[in-house]
Amino acid sequence: MSNLPDRPGRSAAVAAFLQQVARLPQVKPASGRRGRLIFAIDATASRQPSWDRACQLQGEMFLATREMGGLEVQLAYYRGFLEFAATPFLADAAELARRMTGVQCLGGQTQIQRVLDHALAETRKDRVHALVFVGDAVEEPVDPLCHAAGQLGLCGTPVFCFHEGGDLRAGQAFRQIAKVSGGAYAVFDAGSAEALRALLRAVAVYAAGGRAALARLPGAAASRIAGQLPAPKG
Repeated sequence: MSNLPDRPGRSAAVAAFLQQVARLPQVKPASGRRGRLIFAIDATASRQPSWDRACQLQGEMFLATREMGGLEVQLAYYRGFLEFAATPFLADAAELARRMTGVQCLGGQTQIQRVLDHALAETRKDRVHALVFVGDAVEEPVDPLCHAAGQLGLCGTPVFCFHEGGDLRAGQAFRQIAKVSGGAYAVFDAGSAEALRALLRAVAVYAAGGRAALARLPGAAASRIAGQLPAPKG
């Protein structure tokens, strides 16, 4: 994972994205149920600082969605040699934090395919409104990842890829995964806890409040983000 200095242009674009999405209208899902979100993180060795930040920030997702009926979050992660794990869907920030703090990152290769396959299995059982993936590398063939992401899109589960660092291959792969799923891609710098906090809050609001709200936001920044999402059907 690279520790890149702030880039003014990129920081401004991320800030504009966050300002617009944070103002999403607080609309409850039509079903009246809680939104369901899978929060997946690369927990290989280089990711320990990001994991520690995510442990501290995950509560923002619950706080941001209280007025919309709340949120259920499932933590999923991979690490080490073919190790993959997922919690139940949790509506309690304290319980999610307890489970996260019990995990230590461990060296290994990426297992993004398992994340996508897992999310697909979950949403086929009961609708998952969004998958968030936080990572810095892709060490797998991209075409199968995009195929799985496309299947998620058909199920109505967009993938939001939050890319830490500046690895060009990873960035290209994350953009494609997000696009074919009907989701979005954003990059943030190592150490930028505020950006990660706002990104997690924004997608939690999206998962609880619905896709159409983004299209109603005014401004160029909102248009750029909306341009990553497919046009409404009908």
